[in-house]
Order: sequence, then C-alpha cells, then structure tokens
Amino acid sequence: MIPTYGLTHIGLAVRDADRSFRFYERVLGVRAMYREPGMIQAQTPGSHDVIVFEEDGRKIGKMQGVTHFGFRLKDPKDIERAVEAVRDAGGEILESGEFVPGEPYLFARDLDGYRIEIWYEKSEA
Repeated sequence: MIPTYGLTHIGLAVRDADRSFRFYERVLGVRAMYREPGMIQAQTPGSHDVIVFEEDGRKIGKMQGVTHFGFRLKDPKDIERAVEAVRDAGGEILESGEFVPGEPYLFARDLDGYRIEIWYEKSEA
C-alpha cells in the first residue's frame, strides 16, 4: 500500500474554462492555481484537491460511467447556503434531503451539465 491524500483530482471538459471556473468559485470558493489558454487548474480552500477545467466541445457534460462527484461539507448547517450558492451561480438543484437525520445532501447540475453532490457526513473520529 502507498499513502496518498485520497481521490483529489478531476478533469472536466467544459465549453468555457473561465465560465466554469467562476461557477465553482462562487459555489465552493475555488482559487486558480494554474492557467493557460483553454485550461484552468483550481483548488478548493484548505484542501489537496484539483479541478481542471479543459475546453473540449466533444466531451462536455458526458459522465460516461461516472455518476457524479462530490464535495463534503464541514458543517451540516451550510447545506442551505450551498443550495443558494448553486442557484445564484446559475446551477440547477436536482434533489436535496437527508441521507439519515443530521446528514443533509444536495445533488445539482453545474453549467456544463455535470452532476455534483454537496453533503455532510458525520465523522467517526
């Protein structure tokens, strides 16, 4: 076994890298780590993740076996703020509720059609 930080990287084919970056910036506070024409690498604050927005018109919004990707909340009370942030950024809420009492979630669609999840899960630690 090799030690890692876990699953930390996703590349998304998008129509417009700047437009997609702004959506995730408004919803999750991502910051650009690297830019070049047609591509932006971003990271959510305080994490080791990387989201790459790559302009590629042939693959936009096609999950091809991936059903969704998610962002875990630090505080369950932030779920309503997440709903508002997704809507304010132009995304669509698909579903919301609680998996079990005290563990809220939402599924949303971003501007390129990707299905994202924002949820809270109690830690065993």
